[in-house]
Amino acid sequence: METLLQDLRFALRTLAHSPGFTATAILTLALGIGANTAIFSVVDGVVLKPLPYPQPDRLVLLWQSRPHTPQLDISIPDFLDWQRASRLFAGMAAMDWRSYDLTGPGAAAHVDGMQVSSGFFKTLGIHPVLGRDFSAADDREHAAPAVMISDRLWRERFAASPQAAGKALLLDGTAYTIVGVLPPRFRFYTDADVYTPLTHEAPRTSSDRTIHGFIGIGRLKPGVSVAEARSELGAVQDHLDQLYAAQDRNLGVGLKPLKKELVGDTQSTLLLLFGAVGVVLLITCANVANLLLSRAAGREQEFAVRSALGASRSRLLRQLLTEGIFLALAGGVVGVGIARVCYSTIVAKLPKGIPLETTGLNLPILGFALAASLAVGILFGFAPALSAARVDLQDSLRAGSRGATRADHRAQSVLVVVQVALTLVLLVGSGLLLRTIRNLWNINPGFDPQDVIAFKVGLDPSLSASKGAAAALEEALDRIRQIPGIEAADFTNIVPLNGDDNGGPFWLGTTPPASPQDAPHALYFWTGPDYLKTMRIPLLQGRFFTVADTLKSEPVIVIDSELARRYFPGSSPIGRTITVAHWGPARVIGVVGHVRHYSLDDAGNSVAGQIYISLFQLNNVLLSNLSDYMILVIRTPLPPGTVMPKVKQAIESLAPDQPVYKVQTAEEVVSESMSSQRFPMMLLAAFAALALLLACVGIYGVLAYSVTRRVREIGIRMALGAEKHTILRLIIGQGLRMVALGVAIGIAGALALSRVVSSFSHLLYGVGTADPLTFAAVSALLVVVATGACWIPAYRAMHVDPMTALRAE
Repeated sequence: METLLQDLRFALRTLAHSPGFTATAILTLALGIGANTAIFSVVDGVVLKPLPYPQPDRLVLLWQSRPHTPQLDISIPDFLDWQRASRLFAGMAAMDWRSYDLTGPGAAAHVDGMQVSSGFFKTLGIHPVLGRDFSAADDREHAAPAVMISDRLWRERFAASPQAAGKALLLDGTAYTIVGVLPPRFRFYTDADVYTPLTHEAPRTSSDRTIHGFIGIGRLKPGVSVAEARSELGAVQDHLDQLYAAQDRNLGVGLKPLKKELVGDTQSTLLLLFGAVGVVLLITCANVANLLLSRAAGREQEFAVRSALGASRSRLLRQLLTEGIFLALAGGVVGVGIARVCYSTIVAKLPKGIPLETTGLNLPILGFALAASLAVGILFGFAPALSAARVDLQDSLRAGSRGATRADHRAQSVLVVVQVALTLVLLVGSGLLLRTIRNLWNINPGFDPQDVIAFKVGLDPSLSASKGAAAALEEALDRIRQIPGIEAADFTNIVPLNGDDNGGPFWLGTTPPASPQDAPHALYFWTGPDYLKTMRIPLLQGRFFTVADTLKSEPVIVIDSELARRYFPGSSPIGRTITVAHWGPARVIGVVGHVRHYSLDDAGNSVAGQIYISLFQLNNVLLSNLSDYMILVIRTPLPPGTVMPKVKQAIESLAPDQPVYKVQTAEEVVSESMSSQRFPMMLLAAFAALALLLACVGIYGVLAYSVTRRVREIGIRMALGAEKHTILRLIIGQGLRMVALGVAIGIAGALALSRVVSSFSHLLYGVGTADPLTFAAVSALLVVVATGACWIPAYRAMHVDPMTALRAE
């Protein structure tokens, strides 16, 4: 212990005498350790830790399937039959998303919510902290309106009062009785604030087997495997297919662990980033090892004197390891602060729905940072320690402080080559994603997102009751269109690329297929007459809706070019009849351009095409139910901050307490649709930039010390007539030889890793994992930047005074 304390005191004094070196080493390590700690905290919470529910490994996602739709939302009647027939599940539940306008108590606001079956919270293993759970009686069509609220809403609206249970909450103008309050931090997919009984909220869906729009979850009994449960539900569904052939024929079922569904592709993305940040840490170690080797070479005489005074080689080795570990621990402490900033940034960019309840910089994460610091300290401390152990006592005392040995210089060069190679691998990864983003931006989405703003409006139910839903929507539109600067405006149920879905079956003519599963599916847009003008979607044939297309006129629809190409090849679809399930037959009056709705590369697009239905041809009941999901899109050159206050005033002039929320420009929607590619690209680019900086520092350090070590040689060359440009080529050539070797190794390594990277091909679009243009571009970038790093020591070598150099010898 006494020896250890002596080593620590000496390390502190030694490092304090070199503040520039110490600060550089600590900051370099802090960046590497901090980035690793931040990424690991997210990987630990999202990938490694279980979901924040009791016995989460028994939770599964349930869905149905059609021959051409491998994962289909469930229908409630089928789900209820599953519940009654299954013997391998401890519980099952169904849910759907629903938003509400909360008008009391307190100020009016929009809140996100869910419709859940009575067994939802029991299946998840969640118990209310106040009040009770939903009962089967709450989940009936004519039951009194009941609601469970989040801990956040309980504290904001009721000041965490124990008397909140039993009080009323006004949602969409209806008084709901609060029956329970959920635990803090409870979350399922999203941060919902209100939960209402499913059957009470959507009674029609409880009896119609052809309506598929709900998420199913189940809890397996102890010892039951996913395969066994899937087999049992498959047998139940096969029986239902025979029993209800007109509705269920050809339906299947599917199950998978709930965590796998929630995490999805994010798991592979996070593991990719964790591997990338690990590479950054290796580059950091190589860089600091280079710094320490250069410093150790300058301390050769010191080591010789200490050896002459009786210090053993093991004692010197232990001293240098102590200095390395101290630097690493100091870098780890600073790195934790960097990790806090990086963690917040990373979490903010993660896709929605990722379970983040168990993430954070907790004690296990701090333990990881400590372990990483110790490992790094030992790893990069060995190089200078072994160098010091090779010191020849007589030569060092005779030569003074002549500098590093050839072995040390070779070691430094090898470390630089390793840094360059690893940096190139990171640059290739970020370059591939950068090209993907560029390719996606160049795709025509089928509409013009510039100058378009989309937002949701909570229309007061009293307006629909007094004027009718269609009249209420028309009056809202009239007031908004009168605002100066608004060129066009209209309602729609979904906006392209925002993640919403509204698919359903259809068939040509009026004769239905034997089963809905035999019918193709289309994406339904319920819009007003000015929607095309607002979004600037091209009209290719016929006409779009007009104000004359109402509930009293002939039902008409508009289809997109993709549906027309598939089902009316070589002929015009105008005038043909298409039947829309749950609505009825309608005449095709126009064809519009195809809109990329699910993603810019149309990934996940399994529907046959797109069908537009006029909002004003829906009956009042259906239109009133849809008003909760209506989105208003406006086209205006004015910025949102200027026009939206006027829009809110126009909406509030109709009736008070009508929130306007989820305001986004269409360009923001398009940008967010690329988040799965942009998120890893931004982090990989940051890691690659850091790696490039560290590699350049390493190149500079090696060449700078090489120039110092070769001053006598350079002086002799110049005394014998060598030109300055010859010396310049000599030093830059030395650096570029290391860079060229590193680039060659890096290219080979990146190509060898292409098979591994191919598992992340979902992140790429329009570019392969071995894209030659990307490899060439990043190699050229690396060489150019490295040449700049070589220039400074080469410039110094050019200006060596030969007489001064020879006199010093």
